[in-house]
Amino acid sequence: MVPSEQVAILIMPMTEIPLTLLLFFASIIAGIFGALSGLGGGSILTPLLTLAFGVDLRYAIGTSLISVIATSSGSASAYLKEGYTNVKLAIFLALATTFGAIAGAMSATYFNKSILSIIFGAVLLQSAWMSLKPSAPKEEMNAPNKTAQWLELYGTCPTTEGVIQYRAQNVPTGFSLMFLAGWLSGLLGIGSGAIKVLAMDRAMKLPFKVSTTTSNFMIGITAAASAGIYLSRGYIDPILAAPVMLGVLTGSLIGAKLLPKVQNKILRSIFTVLVALIGIQMISKGLRGGGS
Repeated sequence: MVPSEQVAILIMPMTEIPLTLLLFFASIIAGIFGALSGLGGGSILTPLLTLAFGVDLRYAIGTSLISVIATSSGSASAYLKEGYTNVKLAIFLALATTFGAIAGAMSATYFNKSILSIIFGAVLLQSAWMSLKPSAPKEEMNAPNKTAQWLELYGTCPTTEGVIQYRAQNVPTGFSLMFLAGWLSGLLGIGSGAIKVLAMDRAMKLPFKVSTTTSNFMIGITAAASAGIYLSRGYIDPILAAPVMLGVLTGSLIGAKLLPKVQNKILRSIFTVLVALIGIQMISKGLRGGGS
C-alpha cells in the first residue's frame, strides 16, 4: 500500500502542473507589458489572479508585490545599461512617494475610500485620454532650469533619431505629484505607477521612455517595503508566487529588450489602455463599496 501522503504527492503534479504553466505564461505577458509601460506587472496580475484564477485578493496582492520586485529587478539593469533610467531622479522622487505613502496609511481612517476610488478612477480615465498627446518638444525637455541643475536632474536618452538631452522641468510640481501618488497608494492600497509616469511625462517634460523606465525602478523600492508586511501576515504563498515571479521576471527581461525597438506612439497606446483598465477597475471597486 502507498501511504495517502505519497498518493497526494503523486496526484498533485498531474493536477497542478497545467495551472502552474498557465500562471507562468500569463505572468510573462504581464511582465512584458509592465516593463514597457512603467506600471509594473502587478497592475495586470492582481485582477488576473482574482478574476481568472479565483485567487483571494490578499494573496493576489502579495503575489503581485513579489512580481513588481521581479519586474523592477529584471528590467532595471537592462534599462540602466541602455541609458534610459535616471537613478538620481528616481531616488529624489522616491522620497516624495515614501513620505506620501506614510501619510496615506496614517490618514486612511479619515476618508471614505469608496468615494476616493471612484474619483481616482475618473482621474485615471481622464489621464489615459491625455496621455495620447505627444511628448513635449525637444527644446522644452532641455530648457534651462535652476532646480534641475542644482539637483543634477538631467541626462541623455537614446532614441531612433539619435541621443537627446533632457532636463527635468517643473520640479516642485513633479515632486508634489509624487507625494500625491504615494498618498493614494498608502490610502487605497494600490500601485501608483500611472501617476508617476504621467507626472514625469507631463509635468516634468521628460522623454516617455525615461518616464516609464524610471517609474519601473521606483516601484521596485516601494514594493519591497510593502511585500515584507504581506509576508509577515502570511499572504505570500510560495507555490503561487514562484511561477508568477519567474514568469514576470522572464517577461520583464523580454520587455527590456523590446523597449529600444518600440516606438513611443506604441508605448503610449499600451500605457493608455492599461491606465484606462485600472481606472475602470477603481471605479468598479468604489461602486461596490470595496474601498470603504
